Amino acid sequence: MPRVQYNNSDVALMARMMRAEAEGEGKQGMMYVGNVIVNRSIADCLDFADVRSIRDVIYQVQGGNYSFEAVQKGNVFYQRARNAEKRLAEKNLNFWREHPAKYALWYFNPYAPCPPTWYGQPFSGQYKNHCYYEPAPGTCESVY
Repeated sequence: MPRVQYNNSDVALMARMMRAEAEGEGKQGMMYVGNVIVNRSIADCLDFADVRSIRDVIYQVQGGNYSFEAVQKGNVFYQRARNAEKRLAEKNLNFWREHPAKYALWYFNPYAPCPPTWYGQPFSGQYKNHCYYEPAPGTCESVY
């Protein structure tokens, strides 16, 4: 059973986002970004209480901007999804979760050492240039 309901359009959209946000970090880095996307779609808390689909997550607007930098700037996000990234996206959607993004709802590239918290959320780990953050204990049980 998949972690979230999805269709081919969701797979392609998620694959484009994973590529745009983490292509330079290889398959593993793209998988971690995929974890965050899926986690946000199942999180019934915080800023994600009203996002339930992959499309909702990717096009979510917070503070007047899209949540993901790749959507804000356009860049690689508007390239077609390749089969390799589609396979990675399907893997995320169906079952794949791994530390440091296993329960993460946020990530960013600080271009410096990862801070121990980000907007009050604890640091869960780093992979290459991205720092991952999961919800503080007791704030978002639906992710765990």
